[in-house]
Amino acid sequence: MLYSFRRCPYAIRARYVVALLEVSVHLREVILKAKPDALLSLGGRSTVPQLVDIDGTRYPESIDIVFWALLKSSHKYQSKQLWPSQTQRRNNMMAWVTYNDHFFKYWLDRYKYADRYPEFSEMYYRSKGEVFLQRLESRLKTQRFLFGEKETLPDVMIFPFVRQFAAVNQNWFDDSQYNNLKSWLAYFVSSTRFQSVVMAKYSAWEAGQAEVPFPA
Repeated sequence: MLYSFRRCPYAIRARYVVALLEVSVHLREVILKAKPDALLSLGGRSTVPQLVDIDGTRYPESIDIVFWALLKSSHKYQSKQLWPSQTQRRNNMMAWVTYNDHFFKYWLDRYKYADRYPEFSEMYYRSKGEVFLQRLESRLKTQRFLFGEKETLPDVMIFPFVRQFAAVNQNWFDDSQYNNLKSWLAYFVSSTRFQSVVMAKYSAWEAGQAEVPFPA
């Protein structure tokens, strides 16, 4: 059972990996202002995404769900491509994800909701977020994806946040100098998988309703 919210970047990353690896789940779309009792009754955090496996095991974070999908997937070659076995390579990959989740996301929230953080201007918050954009742009100058010529977990786990950052002022981003980053982002957001599967619209789930099979 996957509790999700369509626009949440954490939920997007979880749905993208689940769809990419073709791991079947039952989706419950959540309205954040009216969370269903079934989610609240799990106890602890009531954020999304969250996944409850058939054995009752709860996966309360998007990263937990991503690694759950890697283990469940029958596409072992693709799983290895996304998450290579070398320890040092994995550590390097997770360093990028950690920076995204703990530093870039901080400035993204302030840039997106600058009116809630009047201490500084929207442009100030954007400039802080651009530090990460510049790092991504530099890395993508010599390769198609962050860790080579094929997508890996860092690409999938970071692009939803860059997408959200770009959308705050889409004209600014489109006119920016981040040409490699724009091409990288377009690979994901222009794909049929993203548009027709990951970002498909579902009605909010309510108790008594059947869950939606995902990917459909």
